[in-house]
Amino acid sequence: MDEEAELRKLRWRCRRGMRELDQLLERWLDRQWRQSPTHEREVFLRLLDTEDDKLWRWFLGHELPDDVEIASLIERIRALPL
Repeated sequence: MDEEAELRKLRWRCRRGMRELDQLLERWLDRQWRQSPTHEREVFLRLLDTEDDKLWRWFLGHELPDDVEIASLIERIRALPL
Protein backbone atom coordinates (compact mmCIF):
# COMPACT_ATOMS: atom_id res chain seq x y z
CA MET A 1 0.00 0.00 0.00
CA ASP A 2 1.42 3.41 -0.87
CA GLU A 3 1.90 5.99 1.85
CA GLU A 4 -0.96 8.28 0.77
CA ALA A 5 -3.43 5.39 0.73
CA GLU A 6 -2.21 4.32 4.17
CA LEU A 7 -2.68 7.86 5.50
CA ARG A 8 -6.23 8.01 4.14
CA LYS A 9 -7.02 4.72 5.83
CA LEU A 10 -5.50 5.92 9.11
CA ARG A 11 -7.35 9.23 8.91
CA TRP A 12 -10.59 7.26 8.68
CA ARG A 13 -9.58 5.21 11.75
CA CYS A 14 -8.91 8.46 13.65
CA ARG A 15 -12.55 9.47 13.22
CA ARG A 16 -14.12 8.56 16.51
CA GLY A 17 -17.41 10.42 16.39
CA MET A 18 -16.20 12.82 19.06
CA ARG A 19 -14.70 15.95 17.56
CA GLU A 20 -12.17 16.43 20.34
CA LEU A 21 -10.77 12.92 19.94
CA ASP A 22 -10.78 13.27 16.16
CA GLN A 23 -8.75 16.46 16.41
CA LEU A 24 -6.20 15.03 18.83
CA LEU A 25 -5.61 11.87 16.82
CA GLU A 26 -5.59 13.60 13.43
CA ARG A 27 -3.20 16.29 14.69
CA TRP A 28 -0.66 13.61 15.62
CA LEU A 29 -1.23 11.80 12.33
CA ASP A 30 -0.68 15.00 10.33
CA ARG A 31 2.34 16.24 12.27
CA GLN A 32 4.16 13.15 13.48
CA TRP A 33 3.30 10.02 11.51
CA ARG A 34 5.65 10.53 8.57
CA GLN A 35 8.76 11.04 10.71
CA SER A 36 7.88 8.56 13.44
CA PRO A 37 9.91 5.38 13.76
CA THR A 38 8.17 2.08 13.12
CA HIS A 39 7.84 1.29 16.82
CA GLU A 40 6.04 4.57 17.55
CA ARG A 41 3.72 3.95 14.62
CA GLU A 42 2.87 0.56 16.08
CA VAL A 43 2.01 2.18 19.42
CA PHE A 44 -0.27 4.65 17.61
CA LEU A 45 -2.02 1.75 15.85
CA ARG A 46 -2.57 0.06 19.23
CA LEU A 47 -3.99 3.34 20.50
CA LEU A 48 -6.43 3.41 17.58
CA ASP A 49 -7.62 -0.09 18.54
CA THR A 50 -8.79 1.25 21.92
CA GLU A 51 -12.45 1.93 22.69
CA ASP A 52 -13.52 5.57 22.51
CA ASP A 53 -14.64 5.86 26.12
CA LYS A 54 -11.23 4.66 27.35
CA LEU A 55 -9.44 7.04 24.99
CA TRP A 56 -11.49 9.94 26.28
CA ARG A 57 -10.75 9.11 29.93
CA TRP A 58 -7.05 8.74 29.14
CA PHE A 59 -6.81 12.00 27.22
CA LEU A 60 -8.66 13.86 29.97
CA GLY A 61 -6.33 12.36 32.54
CA HIS A 62 -9.09 10.63 34.50
CA GLU A 63 -7.38 7.27 34.03
CA LEU A 64 -3.97 6.03 32.95
CA PRO A 65 -3.48 3.18 30.51
CA ASP A 66 -1.66 0.11 31.82
CA ASP A 67 0.55 0.20 28.73
CA VAL A 68 3.36 2.70 29.45
CA GLU A 69 4.09 3.17 25.74
CA ILE A 70 0.50 4.22 25.08
CA ALA A 71 0.56 6.48 28.15
CA SER A 72 3.71 8.16 26.86
CA LEU A 73 2.24 8.63 23.39
CA ILE A 74 -0.94 10.14 24.85
CA GLU A 75 1.18 12.69 26.71
CA ARG A 76 3.04 13.58 23.51
CA ILE A 77 -0.24 13.93 21.60
CA ARG A 78 -1.70 16.13 24.34
CA ALA A 79 1.43 18.32 24.24
CA LEU A 80 1.18 19.06 20.51
CA PRO A 81 0.38 22.74 19.94
CA LEU A 82 -2.97 23.58 18.40
